[in-house]
Amino acid sequence: MFSFRSAAILLATPSVGAFTPTALWAQEAPADSDETRRIRQSGEIIVTGRSLATDEVTSHLPVQILAGDELVHRRQGGLGETLAGLPGVHLDSFGGGASRPVIRGQTVPRIEILSDGANLFDVSSVSPDHAITTDPLLLDGIEVQRGPAAVRYGGNAMNGAVNLIDSKVPKVVPAGGISGATEIRYGTGDEEKTLVGRVTAGIGQFAVHAEGARRNAGNYNVPKSFGSNELRDSFAENTTYSIGASWITSKGYIGGAYTRIDSQYGLPGHSHKNGVCHTHGLDLHCEAHDQFEDPFGSSDDHTAYIKLRSERADLRADYEDLIPGFSHVRLRGSYTDYVHDEIDGPALFSRYANEVWDGRLELTHKPLLGFTGTLGVQYTHGTFSGINVNDAHIPLALNQYGYARSVPDYVTENIGVFLSERRSFGDFDVEVAARKDWRKIDTPLPKWVEPWTDSQRAIVAMFDNMYGGPGTYQQRMAATFNSNNPPARHNPFSASIGATWRIDNGYSVALSLARTERPAGVRELYAYGNNLATNSYEVGLVNTRRLSSQLPLGRTDVMETTKSVDLTFRKAGGALEFEVGLFYQDIDDYIFARLIETETETGIPHHLLVYTAADARFAGIDGQVSYRFSPASRVTLFGDYIGTKLRNENDNLPRIPPGRLGARYQHSAGPVSGDVEYFHTFAQNKVASYETRTAGYDMLNATLSYRFDLGEDRSVEFYLRGTNLLNELAFAHTSFVKDQSPLRGRSIAFGMRHAF
Repeated sequence: MFSFRSAAILLATPSVGAFTPTALWAQEAPADSDETRRIRQSGEIIVTGRSLATDEVTSHLPVQILAGDELVHRRQGGLGETLAGLPGVHLDSFGGGASRPVIRGQTVPRIEILSDGANLFDVSSVSPDHAITTDPLLLDGIEVQRGPAAVRYGGNAMNGAVNLIDSKVPKVVPAGGISGATEIRYGTGDEEKTLVGRVTAGIGQFAVHAEGARRNAGNYNVPKSFGSNELRDSFAENTTYSIGASWITSKGYIGGAYTRIDSQYGLPGHSHKNGVCHTHGLDLHCEAHDQFEDPFGSSDDHTAYIKLRSERADLRADYEDLIPGFSHVRLRGSYTDYVHDEIDGPALFSRYANEVWDGRLELTHKPLLGFTGTLGVQYTHGTFSGINVNDAHIPLALNQYGYARSVPDYVTENIGVFLSERRSFGDFDVEVAARKDWRKIDTPLPKWVEPWTDSQRAIVAMFDNMYGGPGTYQQRMAATFNSNNPPARHNPFSASIGATWRIDNGYSVALSLARTERPAGVRELYAYGNNLATNSYEVGLVNTRRLSSQLPLGRTDVMETTKSVDLTFRKAGGALEFEVGLFYQDIDDYIFARLIETETETGIPHHLLVYTAADARFAGIDGQVSYRFSPASRVTLFGDYIGTKLRNENDNLPRIPPGRLGARYQHSAGPVSGDVEYFHTFAQNKVASYETRTAGYDMLNATLSYRFDLGEDRSVEFYLRGTNLLNELAFAHTSFVKDQSPLRGRSIAFGMRHAF
C-alpha cells in the first residue's frame, strides 16, 4: 500500500543511474519532483513509492524502478521503447509512435498500465498500432512489477503491472515556494526535437503544478541492408500538457489535474489493399465482387497515420490517520475521453473512442491481532467503439441501411472489491490477498438508419410484406444485431499468498502462489472483420458460428484461469547485489488467435484468425546480478528467458520473446558519469504457424553526462545517449509487424536539463 511518507524514489548513489538488484534505479527524479526534494532535504532514503508493493514489507514479486538519470537517458517517445531492456521486459513495436511493454511474454491486456496507482484507459489493448497514452518525458519514475498484480488491479494485471509515477498532482508545497525544470533534446536518428518544462508553486497549504512537453521526430534511420536508409511512415509527433493543484496538510493532500495528449504518428508498412478481404465460410477471399467492394478504390501509395487525442481528469488523495482505526486512506478517481482517427491519405478508415469513469478507494487498517491490511473497492464504467470498421469514410446511407454497418458501442461496467492482509513472523513476512469482480458488457442497439431512396424503401416494404407486416424487417435486423453482439457477464476471482524470508546480510527469498482469472476482452469476444494494422481478418469468440457452421458454438463465458508460482532470490546491500526471479504459469482457456488460412491474392499476405481458448504453459527466468567495485563503479549482468507450450495443440504461441543476455558497466568521476551496455538477443526459432523465424541481434548502447551543481538543489546537466551503436538490422519477434518495422538504427540523443 502506498504511504504518503514514501512517495518518492531515491537511492544512495546519486551520480550514476543503475539497474540495481532490488531493481530500483533512482537518483533524483527527473525535473526533481517536490516530494523527492522534501525527502532529500530531510536526509531520508526511501526505496520506492509502494503503489504496487506493500508498506514496510518487501514485495514477494520482482519490482523494478526506472527513475532519475537512467529514466531521462533511456526514455523514448513510447513506453515500450523506454522500458525495453529491463530484465523480463521486451517491446511490441509499431514504428516510432506506438510501442507496448511485453512482460514475461505478455503485453496488454495481460499487463495493466497504471497512472499513480490508478488504471490508465486508452485503446492500446485492442491493437498494436494504438499508442499507450503517456509521455515518458514527463514521468518521475516507472515502476514495473513482474508477476500477477491481479489481486489489486484486476484480471488484466495477471502478468504484471506498470505504474507511471508523475507530479501532476502536487503532494507537498515546494521549499522556497517554487521549483521546476526544463529540458531540451535532439536526436540524430530521426531528427528528434524535444522541449520539456514543468513548474510547481505553492503558498501556505496550496500548491499548483503545470507541465508540458513537445516532441517532433521524423522517420527514423534503419541500416541500409533493410533496403532503405529510413523507415517510411515511422514519424511521430506529440504534445502533452497538464495542470494540477492540491490542498496539503500535515496528514496528506487532496488534489486534481487535467491532462491532454495530442499525437500524430505513421503506420509503417500499412496497406489498405486487404480492406476488400471477406469470407465465404472458412475461405478468405481478397478480391472484389458483387457486394464485396474495395472500400478505398484508390492506389496504395498514401501515408497511413493515426491522429490521437486523449483528455483525462484526475482526482487524488492520500491521508494518514484520517479515520479512527485506519492508518491510511487513498482515493483515486478519473474521467478519460479518448478518440483517435486512423487515416489513409484522404480517407478515414477507422475511428476508435473510449470514454471511461473510474473510481477507487483504499483503506488501510491499523494492526489488528498482528495483521495490517488494505480493503479496497473500485468502480469502472466505460463506453468503447471502433472495432470491425475500416471504411468509416463511406457514409452509412450511401450503400446500406439498418443496423449492420452502424458502429456499435460496447458498454462495460465493473465493480471490484479486494482485500490484502499481512503479518510478520520473525524473519518471515506473509501476505494473503483476494479480489472479486462483477463485470458486464452490453451492446445497445445503434441508431436505425432509415432507407433514403425510393428503391431502398421499396426493398424494405417487400421484406416487411414477406416477414409479416410493417416494421418486421427492422425487428429482424435488430435481432440479427443482438445475436452478433450478445451481452457478456463475468465474475472473476483472484487470490494469492506470498511469503518472504529475510535472511541475514541482505539476503532474502520470496515465494508467491496465485490463482488469477481474466475475462475475455471486447476484441477477443466481438471481433468480426479486417484489422488492416495486422493484415488479418479476425473473428471473436462469440462469432465463430457466424463465420462457419464447422466451428464450435460461440462463447461469452471464456475466462482465462492462471495458476502461477513465482520464486525470487534477492541480495541487497554490500558490493554484491542481485535479484533473480523464476516463474511458472499454468493457464486454462488461454485466449489466442488461431490461424485458419493465409490469403495472398493482393500480394500482401492476409490471415484469417479465429480467437479460441486452449491450455498453455509459461515458464522462465529473469533478473540481474551486480557487483560494485567502488562507490563510483559497478558492473551488472542481466538476462531473461521464457518458454511456452500449447497443450493439445499442433502449434506454438505467437510473438513470444526470445532469450536475452547482457552486461552493463557504469562509472562516475565527480560531475562526470557514464555507462556502456551490450546485450545479445537470441534468435526465435519456435514460432506460430503464421510466423517466421526471427534472427538474433547484438545491441550496444552508451551514455555520457556532465552535471554542473549550482547549489540549493539547482543543477544543469548535459548528456548524450547512443543507441544501437553497431547499427544492427534488428527485428522484434514480439511485434505484429516485425518484417516491415525493424528497430531503430544508430542514433545519438543530445540533451540538456536544468532543475531549479
